[in-house]
Amino acid sequence: MRFTVTDDVRSLGVHGAYVVLEGIDNHRTPEALERHLNALAERLEAELTPDFVATDPVLAGFRELHDAVGRSNRRFPSSAEALVTLFRRKRRMPRINPLVDLYNAVSLETRLSLGAHDLAKLQGGVTLKIASGHERFVPLGGTVPEPIHAGEYVYVDDADEVLCRLEHRQCEKTRVDAETRACFCIVQGHRGTSETQLRGALERLCSLAGAIWGARASQVWRA
Repeated sequence: MRFTVTDDVRSLGVHGAYVVLEGIDNHRTPEALERHLNALAERLEAELTPDFVATDPVLAGFRELHDAVGRSNRRFPSSAEALVTLFRRKRRMPRINPLVDLYNAVSLETRLSLGAHDLAKLQGGVTLKIASGHERFVPLGGTVPEPIHAGEYVYVDDADEVLCRLEHRQCEKTRVDAETRACFCIVQGHRGTSETQLRGALERLCSLAGAIWGARASQVWRA
């Protein structure tokens, strides 16, 4: 597949690492993944202190990005901040399906924003661009389109359908489910994210997917 980032998005300081993962079995949670999630939850209990969201520099970088494009961080928190807040409230790992649980775990470890889109449901390639406001976006779990504001940064496929709005919300169209075998994965940061952080999170995701399912990375991009 093809992945492109426009220059105006780069100038905002949006940085990421992206990969196509193949060979996923998303039907059930393997024991290796269960052990990993349980061990991580124990560690996060101690690490995610009450003031963590307010003081973590990685989460703060996403809030700065949203300020730069005029989006409310109260209404549009980054997915990483939402995950940390949810874990703090529930005191346990959120469970959706094995693939989502895996990338959420990496997001909680790194506070970078991770997501995955079923490759079979994508139309053409993916572009990370500044929205014109005419793009179509049906949020995850939704059935009707939601307005996109001009000036937001969005991931779109060749049908100009939004796959991910900011790093706040993914779409329904490319939702990963039990039948997902290959996916386009996003590991996104911001101006304050180093190449080492991005590379480490990407390698962590690929390594865990390889150990758990024997999945392999077939394409990798850095932006």
